[in-house]
Amino acid sequence: MKLDMKLKVVLLSFLALWLSTAHSQPKELDKVAVIVDQGVILESEIQSRLQQVKQEALASGQDLPSERALRTQVTERLIMENLQMQMADRMGMQISDPQLDQTIANIAAEQGMTLAQLRGQVAKDGLSYDEYREQVRRQLIMGEVRRANVRRRVYITPQEVQNLVELMKEQGQQQAEYRLGHILIGFPPEPSDEDIESARDRAAKVLDLLSQGSDFAKIAIASSSGSKALEGGDMGWLNINAMPTLFAEAVQGKDKGELIGPIRSGAGFHILKIQDTRGLETVEVEEVKARHILMKPSVILSEEKIRTMMKDFREQLIAGEADFAELAKEHSEDPGSALKGGELGWADPENYVPEFRQALARLEKDQYSQPVRSTHGWHLIQLQDRRISDATEERRQNKAYQLLFKRRFAEEADSWMREMRDQAYIEVVE
Repeated sequence: MKLDMKLKVVLLSFLALWLSTAHSQPKELDKVAVIVDQGVILESEIQSRLQQVKQEALASGQDLPSERALRTQVTERLIMENLQMQMADRMGMQISDPQLDQTIANIAAEQGMTLAQLRGQVAKDGLSYDEYREQVRRQLIMGEVRRANVRRRVYITPQEVQNLVELMKEQGQQQAEYRLGHILIGFPPEPSDEDIESARDRAAKVLDLLSQGSDFAKIAIASSSGSKALEGGDMGWLNINAMPTLFAEAVQGKDKGELIGPIRSGAGFHILKIQDTRGLETVEVEEVKARHILMKPSVILSEEKIRTMMKDFREQLIAGEADFAELAKEHSEDPGSALKGGELGWADPENYVPEFRQALARLEKDQYSQPVRSTHGWHLIQLQDRRISDATEERRQNKAYQLLFKRRFAEEADSWMREMRDQAYIEVVE
């Protein structure tokens, strides 16, 4: 494997030399910076990402660490992305242009922008719209790869769900949420005593700097091995039942601004800072009753053909010339609802994928949507009704399961990423 990788570098270097001699005016060419299994990271990719991080930091007023520390973090992030994209290629995972366009339209809507305004903002940030599209496509693909590989590692027993339901009942509706800052001082998968002591010393020094008032985000970017290092260690708002168990036990009873740690785990030593806290307010939940027809593109049915068919179905339904249930039984490819005439029953809209949820939000009772593209395929949706529901026992069960799944998924995703990184051939090219 190592010989193959070095051969790739030699060939790429030879190509660069040939190109340089093919022109009368010598100019600086791109070069391979890191070999990652069967792929490479180019110096231009690292420089582009560095520039992007610097622009974002400047816009948010965030101080950055040294160029060397920043480059290390950026390179590590690109290595992990490269490994995931290679796995996506092996899995044959792709995001079609219509699906990508729909996602970008949703991003613009969520930010209160038109598509033209989003294009303007992208240009203002120094990116071409094509570059932005490919970045979004890349993020979607990596998300699908993570879900496909991590979901099967997550197992939750009914007893775990019931135990959490009981705990939630005891806590009542005012469940604490924490906004956590996280720094991980990591050590190798099978650390020696020296590795552990070295990591412990570094963690103690980091904690000492933080205790003296050093900027948490800057130190996280420079020192953390955690997945949120480039975000300054910001883990966002987490319900106490959704965060890793190790963190949940550590933060209980702690106040805003407190530093916690170092806490040892299998990955290294963790340092936490409680950036903020808040309680959950009691809210009534709006549930929707809907039905849909799902069709997936294939060799026979193109994206455009499906869209045209669904528009025809919609016109027939509005004119009273077709029955939704019969159309769903004949054409829908959703095994869970097709035989039931497309019926999805009552559900919290948050349970649906973003495109489906947003389409429902725009519908009035009994209205039909335009064809909607999601990761599952094309949907024709009818909103049958809305209702305001209290938190029933079933909803508590669902919420408990989702909290456990989110916690377990995050833990398993980190483990999966570390395993993939440890098994990969990585060589930084000097």
